[in-house]
Amino acid sequence: MTPSPRLLAAVAAGGAVGAVLRYAAGEAVTDGTGFAWTTFAINVSGATLLAGLLLLPLARRSPVWAAGLGPGLLGGFTTFSATSEQARALLDDGRTGLAAAYVLGTLAACLLAVNLVGALAPRMGEEAEQ
Repeated sequence: MTPSPRLLAAVAAGGAVGAVLRYAAGEAVTDGTGFAWTTFAINVSGATLLAGLLLLPLARRSPVWAAGLGPGLLGGFTTFSATSEQARALLDDGRTGLAAAYVLGTLAACLLAVNLVGALAPRMGEEAEQ
């Protein structure tokens, strides 16, 4: 199945905005050489927002908006590649424990956030429809 040009355009536009937001956040709050808190916060907040995306009536009603906001904006905002590179840099510096804590902590926090939204989403969806 080939996606429609409108869906591709929405993903491209959202991805561009998400990538710029991620870059701006990294410039505004630099990580330094230790635990990459900025990238960690970007990934956890992005995972949380993506998990709750379908709570937005606009995203539920419009595949174009869902694609633009989900894989587009939030896909461009979150960054596994930066997480991987930061973990590699920590390993190169001999900081194996911190690298492991960073990778596992990122994964655990994102999964916890997604599960929390999943648990709250049914109640939040009911309230939104009332």
